[in-house]
Amino acid sequence: MAEELLQYGSRLNPQEILGVLDHIFQRNNEVEAPARPSPICIWGTHGLGKTQLVETYGKSHGWKFAYCAPAQFEEMGDLHGMPTIIDPDEGIVGDEYTVFAPPDWVPTEKGPGILLLDDINRADDRILRGLMQLLQNFEMFSWQLPEQWQIVATANPEGGDYSVTPMDDAMLTRMLHVTMVFDAKAWAFWATRAGVDPRGISFVLNYPETVTGKRTTPRTLTQFFQQISNIADLKAEAELVAVLANSSLDDTTVGAFLSFVNDELTELISPEEILDASSFTPIKKRIASLAKSASGGHRIDRLSAICTRMFLHITMDNYKPGKTHKDNLVSFLSDDVIPNDLRMAMVMDIQKHGGEKVVEMLRDKRLAFLLIDAM
Repeated sequence: MAEELLQYGSRLNPQEILGVLDHIFQRNNEVEAPARPSPICIWGTHGLGKTQLVETYGKSHGWKFAYCAPAQFEEMGDLHGMPTIIDPDEGIVGDEYTVFAPPDWVPTEKGPGILLLDDINRADDRILRGLMQLLQNFEMFSWQLPEQWQIVATANPEGGDYSVTPMDDAMLTRMLHVTMVFDAKAWAFWATRAGVDPRGISFVLNYPETVTGKRTTPRTLTQFFQQISNIADLKAEAELVAVLANSSLDDTTVGAFLSFVNDELTELISPEEILDASSFTPIKKRIASLAKSASGGHRIDRLSAICTRMFLHITMDNYKPGKTHKDNLVSFLSDDVIPNDLRMAMVMDIQKHGGEKVVEMLRDKRLAFLLIDAM
C-alpha cells in the first residue's frame, strides 16, 4: 500500500489559489501592530507550477519579488548575513560591537512585494528552526522585512519518495496552508495565454487522467510540447515524437499521446477555424464527425475539449471579435451535437469571465430558446 502524502489545507486549483492569495494579502496589509501578517504555504507535488504561480502573481500586480531557496543554506549565517565588527573610536578599547550585513536576497525597499521561500521543507532542520522567527515576526534578529511585504512558502508533501524535512506543529501553525492540485481546465487557461502548442492543450483536455504526478507533470508536459512545437506533422515524425515524449513523460502518457496523434485528434477544430469561417456548414460537418467514435458512440470528451478551447480563446485579454464571430459562435453553441449541459456550462462561463463585447455576442434568440429548454 502506497504511503499517504501529507499535505495541508484545502485542495485548490491554481485559479482558486490566486483568489485566496488576493484575500490573504489584502487582510495582511490591513493588519496593525502589534498584530503580525500571516504567511501562506502552498503545498503540492512536484511540477505543478507552484513557484511560477507566485512569481506570475507578483508580476501581474506590479509587485516587487524576492526569491529564497532555504535548501541551499548550509549554516545560519546564510539567513542572518555576515557579521561585521564596528569600532566607533579606535582610541577606545572595548567599544567595538558586531552588526550583521543582511544577505543580498533580503528586500530593502518598501512593498508591496512577495518574499518566496521556495521548497521550504527541503531545507535542513536547523535552517527550518531558524526560519520560525521570520515566519512569526517577518524579521530576523539581524534584519526585518520592509512594510507591505508578504511571505509565501512552497512545500512538497511529506511521505512517499519526497526527500523533505518534516515540520512540527510549532512551525506549521505559523502559516496558513493550501494544497495545489492539477486541474486540466485551469492548466489550459494558463497554457493558452503562455502560447503552449494548441495540440498539446487539446491532448491534456482530452486525456487529463494521464497527468499522473510522477514523470508526467504540468512542467514536463510543457517542456515536451515546447520540443514538438516546430514539428508540423506529428504523425509523419512519430518516431522522433516518441523519443521526445519518452525523454520526459510516463509510459502511459507516451502511449496516450501517440494514440492521440495516430487518431488524428491533433487536428481537432480550432477556435479560430470556427469563428473565422465564411460558412458554418463545413464546420458543422467537421464537428459532427469529430463527435463520433469509431463504434458510433458520442465523444463528449472531444466536444468538451473544443468548447474549452473556444472559451479560453474568446476570454483572452487580447481577443477582438471579428465580423463573422458572433454568428459562428452562436451557430456553434446552438449546434444540436453539443449536449445541453455542456452548452449551458459554457454560456455561464463566458458570461462570468468574458468581456462586455464577448457577452454581447451571446445575445441571440436561437441560443436563448435552447438555454430556456435546457432549464
